[in-house]
Amino acid sequence: MIQTDQTSHWDLPRIIQGGMGAAVSNWKLAQAVSSGGQLGVISGTALDTIIVRRLQDGDVDGSTRRALEHFPYPDLARYALETYYKPGGRATNEPYKRLALQVGLGSRNAQIMMVVGGFVEVFLAKEGHNAPVGMNLLTKIQTHTLGTLYGAMLAGVDCILMGAGIPKDIPGVLDKFALGESASLKLDVTGATETFSMTLEPAQFGTPMPLKRPKFLPIIASNLLATMLTRKSNGSIEGFIVEGPTAGGHNAPPRGQTTFDERGQPIYGERDVVDLSALKAIGLPFWLAGGTGTPDALRHALEHGAAGIQVGTLFAYSRESGLTPEIKKTALSGVQNGSIGIFTDPLASPTGFPFKVVEIPGTLSEQSVYQARGRVCDLAYLREMYQTDQGKLGFRCASEPFDAFLAKGGKLEDTKGRKCLCNSLMADVGMAQVQRNGVVEQALVTSGDDLLKLGRFIERYSSDYTASQVISYLLAQA
Repeated sequence: MIQTDQTSHWDLPRIIQGGMGAAVSNWKLAQAVSSGGQLGVISGTALDTIIVRRLQDGDVDGSTRRALEHFPYPDLARYALETYYKPGGRATNEPYKRLALQVGLGSRNAQIMMVVGGFVEVFLAKEGHNAPVGMNLLTKIQTHTLGTLYGAMLAGVDCILMGAGIPKDIPGVLDKFALGESASLKLDVTGATETFSMTLEPAQFGTPMPLKRPKFLPIIASNLLATMLTRKSNGSIEGFIVEGPTAGGHNAPPRGQTTFDERGQPIYGERDVVDLSALKAIGLPFWLAGGTGTPDALRHALEHGAAGIQVGTLFAYSRESGLTPEIKKTALSGVQNGSIGIFTDPLASPTGFPFKVVEIPGTLSEQSVYQARGRVCDLAYLREMYQTDQGKLGFRCASEPFDAFLAKGGKLEDTKGRKCLCNSLMADVGMAQVQRNGVVEQALVTSGDDLLKLGRFIERYSSDYTASQVISYLLAQA
């Protein structure tokens, strides 16, 4: 179902900032981009863990506590503070207190920090200006979608972006939450002989209230998927992000039978090129993503009917992003001296989707570092849901310990090369867990192919550049 009239009064941005990683696209970056007149986007991935770790690190700038003062249900804000806040922060090498792993679906306790996390990040991104702010979610992380969306809508999020799957049921969820009603999400469950779904009831957190319904922009890799979503989604879609295989993070698998180059990277061909004329005929605005971080790419997009571009990599290494200063310095120095590369790893992600990896020494991109890490699954965002022999819902991850995965019906060959993205992405933003054996989790950095082209940009602006400079650079010749 399409309601194109909803786009008629939308001041379409030329630039949409990518919603990268877990807290790479944090509230500071989104706030800076939105304040600059474009669409800033926060990552909605693992916000429950991000919030509790910020609190355990002492909430140094007070921003999380400030946001919690505005949370509409004070008892939940109080619960978050009393449970996780550590004045002065953790001791050196003290492990973070973990959230309990979900064993069922839809329980209030499991969803509280999802709702709180979604609210806090959006509230802070929108603070101090009136421009729109978006949130990016992964369709693959199904169990956290409803809670995070509801929390984001409580804070007035303006736009939802979703990729890594087919999010055809999300528009209807947004409609329900906007009315203060409960919403359900059908789950993809391996081997299911019946339908599994989870539900979020706004009334379980407090008196429901009408909320603004955000615009919905699915992230697609083909015009056929765009057509399917416009026909089969259960609510309105306001546009599309068209992402090519040079983008960072998860990439859509190549269409047809997959072949590999000499390094083992999947090869993309003509079938993976989106037909922009067919996409334009749908009648909704779209933005091109993946290799679009230049003024020339913006001009090309506009000339081919796009509303603009989505840019990730340039923003990911800006001053405001959540990547640690050490990672930014190492990666950008490597770009300038030619010492780093990017590998499209067909095995790294437990989801089975190809995943772009920046080859940085000392990170999990190195085989020796990867092999030295013991298998631990204590965050579990990318777990696969499956139906057990008893007909119940089970959870397993191809990156968890071998014995545990096999005991749940997993196949040994599916564990080959799988990496713990959850823990490594937390390390990317300075929130590495200290495991029980004292080992500190190592980073695994993802970026688009454009990272290797940033040399001239760095020469012009320095390696300590800002989001505002990225916007000025991209718009200078538009």
